[in-house]
Amino acid sequence: MAQGVGSLTGKAVVVTGGGRGLGLAMTEALADAGASVVAVDIDQAPLDQLKREVGGDVVGHRADVSNEGEVQDTIARCIEMFGHLDMVVNNAGIGMSSIPDGFHRPFYEIDSSSVKRFFEVHFLGSFLFAKAAAPHFIAQGSGRIVSVTTSLWFMLEGMNTPYGPMKAANESMSSAMAHDLEGTGVAVNVLVPGGAADTRFIPEIPNQSRDHLIKPAVMGPPIVFLASSESDGITGRRIVAKDWDLSLPASEAFERCSAPIGWLAGH
Repeated sequence: MAQGVGSLTGKAVVVTGGGRGLGLAMTEALADAGASVVAVDIDQAPLDQLKREVGGDVVGHRADVSNEGEVQDTIARCIEMFGHLDMVVNNAGIGMSSIPDGFHRPFYEIDSSSVKRFFEVHFLGSFLFAKAAAPHFIAQGSGRIVSVTTSLWFMLEGMNTPYGPMKAANESMSSAMAHDLEGTGVAVNVLVPGGAADTRFIPEIPNQSRDHLIKPAVMGPPIVFLASSESDGITGRRIVAKDWDLSLPASEAFERCSAPIGWLAGH
C-alpha cells in the first residue's frame, strides 16, 4: 500500500492491459490496497494466470479496447458486479517489438496497418473507456481517469513511429479531457514509468542484462495514491513513477514527481 494512504476497500477500478507488465503491477497494488479490480486483456491466458496468482477481489475480463461494444460491456460488467465504478486506468498497449525490426526502421518503412492498430489501442481505446465511464463518474460527482503514456524523449525520437506519436496523442487527449471535466468532480491524470520498463515490450537480447530497466512495481504506489481520497481535487497532472520516493508521505512524494500533463513535465 502507498505510504500514508488508507484502504481502498469499496473502490472499484478497471485496469486495461491488466494481465501483464505495468498493468499487472497496478492491478496487484490496487487489489492489495483493498480495491475491487476488473483486469482487462485481449488474451485469455494472462487473465487465467491472474486469477490463480493474484489475491484480493480481482476479476479478469477479456476485451478488445478498440471495440466500442466490448468497452461498454466492460464498464457495465464492473458496475453490475460492484455497484459502481471509481477509476479507469487506460494502460493497454502494444510495443514496437510487435513490428518486425520496428525499433530500427524510419516512419516511411512502417506499414499503414501497424499505424492503424497502434492508433486503435493507444488512442482510440483510451478514448472509448473514458467516454464510456465519464457519464457514470459525472452522475456520481466523482471518478478517476488515468492514462499511462511514455517519456517525452520516447514520444519525439526517431525510429519510434507509431508508438511515440500515439502516446503523445493520448497525453494531449488527457489534458483536453481534464479541461472538459473541470468542475464535475472527475479527475484526469497521466502516469508514466519514467523510462524503458522491464516488460515484454522490450525484447530479450542474448547475454544482455535487464537490470537497467525500470521494474513494473514502481507503478504501484502512485496508482494507489491516485485511487485514494488523498488525491481528491488533483487533476491535469503527470506523475513519473520511478521518481516516487517511498520514504516520504504520499502527498509529498506526489508533489515531487509530478507536473502538469504535457511536455512541460520534461521527462
